[in-house]
Amino acid sequence: MDVQFQVDENLCIGCGECAKDCPFQLIEMNEDIPMLTKENEANCVQCQHCLAVCSTGALSILGKNPADSIPLTGGEVPVQQLATLMKGRRSVRRYKKEPVSREEIDFLLDTVGYAPTGVNNRQVLLTVVEDPEVMEDLRAKVYAALTKICRDNRFPDGMDYLKGYVLDALETGRDHLFRGAPHLLIVSSPKIGPSPEADCFIALNYFELLAASMGLGTLWSGLAKWTLTALTPEILAGLGVPDSHHVGYMLVFGRPDVAYRRTVQRDSHINRVERLA
Repeated sequence: MDVQFQVDENLCIGCGECAKDCPFQLIEMNEDIPMLTKENEANCVQCQHCLAVCSTGALSILGKNPADSIPLTGGEVPVQQLATLMKGRRSVRRYKKEPVSREEIDFLLDTVGYAPTGVNNRQVLLTVVEDPEVMEDLRAKVYAALTKICRDNRFPDGMDYLKGYVLDALETGRDHLFRGAPHLLIVSSPKIGPSPEADCFIALNYFELLAASMGLGTLWSGLAKWTLTALTPEILAGLGVPDSHHVGYMLVFGRPDVAYRRTVQRDSHINRVERLA
């Protein structure tokens, strides 16, 4: 595997930061110039730590130009502002019909692509229902399938809690699964990966917090996940989610039709380890 490891010796100051920060210690220093042997290239996970840590932009890998990366100095997020965003995030169950624009969704998905994954495997799949009309079709298809399951009394053992929500939705028209949201995000990752469950949750958290910063609402819908994975897997497959994937979770999202005015107040459960038992 040729990772195109290149060093501009006119810019390199020989600090060795790239070698020190390489997660698998693959980079070696040769007379103050970093190098990556062909043997070590085979073990490179393409994390680009070496490119990111180089203070002078002397190092390139995977054909990436350091000048095309976003500088991090001076771009720190005010910590209290971030903390308020995290504390003020709410699960939104009321949405406007107005869809989120393609540009906003693309921005969200592109940023989520930077979320960390186990051994930098980067196999997380973001399946998004972007068109509100497609979302309505999905909603109708799911509830039609649930109506048949209810009529045939085919709910699996242990899913009585879900049956209650479904019956109420069918009787009242309340959309408990998708909450009337115009969009749905399904995050999955190959089951054979090193950490599929964790990778999905990290990506979902990236999406959720960035969406909140943009004034968008989200809801982690367990009811949608359980319905699509356990009761209507054929519909899930029709959305393009591979059977070989672990489905981490599902988020509905859109423009909220509710405004929260303040944070809630909670106590944290903290276990401070002063010494080992």
